[in-house]
Amino acid sequence: MAAGLFAVDARMPEPPTTSVWMNEFRRPAGVPAPTVNPQTPHKVELGARLFRDVRLSGNGTISCATCHDPKLGFADGIRKSAAGTTRRALRRHTPTLWNLAWVPALFWDGRSGSLEEQVWGPITHPDEMASAPEVVTRALAKDKDYLGLTRLAFPGETQLTPELIAQALAAYERTLVSPPTRFDAWIAGDPTALSDEQQHGFALFVGKAGCVTCHSGFAFTDHGFHDIGLPSDDMGRGEVTGIDRVRHAFKTPTLRELSWTAPYMHDGSMDTLEDVIRHYESGGTVRASRSPDMPKALSLTDTERAALIVFLESLSSDRPPVPSTEAWIGHPLPKVAPAPSQTLLIGQLGKAFTPASVKVRLGKALTILNDDTRTHNVRIADRRWNFNSGAQDPGESVVIKLDHLGLFEAHCAIHPTMRLSIEVE
Repeated sequence: MAAGLFAVDARMPEPPTTSVWMNEFRRPAGVPAPTVNPQTPHKVELGARLFRDVRLSGNGTISCATCHDPKLGFADGIRKSAAGTTRRALRRHTPTLWNLAWVPALFWDGRSGSLEEQVWGPITHPDEMASAPEVVTRALAKDKDYLGLTRLAFPGETQLTPELIAQALAAYERTLVSPPTRFDAWIAGDPTALSDEQQHGFALFVGKAGCVTCHSGFAFTDHGFHDIGLPSDDMGRGEVTGIDRVRHAFKTPTLRELSWTAPYMHDGSMDTLEDVIRHYESGGTVRASRSPDMPKALSLTDTERAALIVFLESLSSDRPPVPSTEAWIGHPLPKVAPAPSQTLLIGQLGKAFTPASVKVRLGKALTILNDDTRTHNVRIADRRWNFNSGAQDPGESVVIKLDHLGLFEAHCAIHPTMRLSIEVE
């Protein structure tokens, strides 16, 4: 995303529906899935059944759907769930499951890098489902229906294993794509799909209010981690990465179907959209880790605040939502690999590595310059090569000595959609 792309004049009553906005917010053409776990109808069917099965919990009373209720937008409608086996309130609010296929780092603090990895987190958590992989597989081993579904979903396999359970659940969760709403019709070219007030709210969203800085793209999230100034002792992403600059930072949530997924924030502390907007107007708690992407001295009139709320509501279905059945849901999203560059200097402007792919000689040094306005990070997590730059402030450079042959992927632990392919030859 280029710098300044969303610098819309706040005096405009509404921005034009140009190709820029249509490209930024258009619905995808497919659903991403790892090559090691391709989507199939039988695998999704198996995963859907597992999602509702209470035998995944240690006491046989709780399923994934207990806290991720489809009738509540795959959330639970309360601040902090106490539905687990111990009935103790959890540390954080239950997030919605909409559009997880596009999420590069899962949980509020991003501690899991894939849906397959994420699956066992709540199942094994002592205050959630309190079970273990071997307990679950033993409980399901004699179920003839599962045996039949396993053979269909995973040809050549005769019984469920922890790996297959994770793959099936992940495959099902990748189908939880939020359905089209009035906003999608409008951004696709129907000028009557949104009211004048909603269109004014969109102008504020991408202009004066600055919401689009973090809530961008089809799912209305940059998938990054931001400290938005909520009063809390929870270290969030800082606890996972050890980077002080992302203390109190949590994943930017999707805004899709948000009318059905209240309360809001990682701690469920805000009951209404007006509460959320007023928090951004207040600026929140001032501390060193507060995100530079927070709005600066934002002040909205009552009319503007109301317009912004009705626009946000246009991102939700008019009735309780069900996962989209668009034709492209069953198709993989093709990966287009950028042609590798020969440069030894990489930029980070606009929350993107530029170029995104390089080919360099063994022994050379690669310089990554933070030419952005926000703190970044360079992380390579590979059994052959483990590198972590820590916090990289604007203007700072990171130099990586390329002493390992092969293909490596670097990412930013703060903005994990930032990906850099490094081929060392």
